[in-house]
Amino acid sequence: MDLSNRTVLIVGGTSGIGRELARRFAAAGSTVAVGGRSQEALAELAAEGFGTISIDVTDSASVASARDTALARYPELDTVVTMSGVMLPEDLRDPAHFEAAATTIDTNLLGTIRVIDAFTPHLIQRGTGTFITVTSGIAFLPFPPMPSYAASKAAVHAYSEALRAQLDGTGVGVVELVPPAVATAGQEKVNPHALPLDDFATEVMQLLAQEPTPREILVKGVLVHRWAEREGTYDELVAQRSQALTMLPSRQG
Repeated sequence: MDLSNRTVLIVGGTSGIGRELARRFAAAGSTVAVGGRSQEALAELAAEGFGTISIDVTDSASVASARDTALARYPELDTVVTMSGVMLPEDLRDPAHFEAAATTIDTNLLGTIRVIDAFTPHLIQRGTGTFITVTSGIAFLPFPPMPSYAASKAAVHAYSEALRAQLDGTGVGVVELVPPAVATAGQEKVNPHALPLDDFATEVMQLLAQEPTPREILVKGVLVHRWAEREGTYDELVAQRSQALTMLPSRQG
């Protein structure tokens, strides 16, 4: 992928990985707009020179409005990154967890679908372009304290595969970014093994720049998750990760 002259919209890019990728795309020479809910974060990004668009991926009307705004400002839009997500712990022994599950699925999975649906006609009409979906190493190696997060990201992986097959021949590509734990939003405190954001972003941009662009963007730190079943380490690793269930309030004391 030529990173030097693209027109990119990063939905859910107001913080963390998305914000850093916005900076990296811009530094490579692309025009970048960022969509999100936080007006404060959008104002900060606007001060950095980014285009900003208000969008709530759980609201179909908001997504449609954001699409119309984006295409009016950026008619040459050719790359849509959809990465809005929430990551909530759930105690499956407590039926009250369902609210967290519903929020997670609505944001991570249905939010992704809403954004893709909104921009698919535009990209098909252009005859060229790229969707970049964002999943997680947890899609392939579950983290038991966050079951709906794992399920939602596994679903986005499967959806990305189906989307790629359905868009074959249209000129529109689908690339799946699969992050491991990355040191953002306090992750470095929760997981001391989280990959530094700068290192992660550098490796991602190097992989995206390859020709042809890989179908999955897999930094070295996520390979142990992605290929756990193939390598025969899946059961052992899930058992290790299950030790984190002690973080749930009902398992403490």
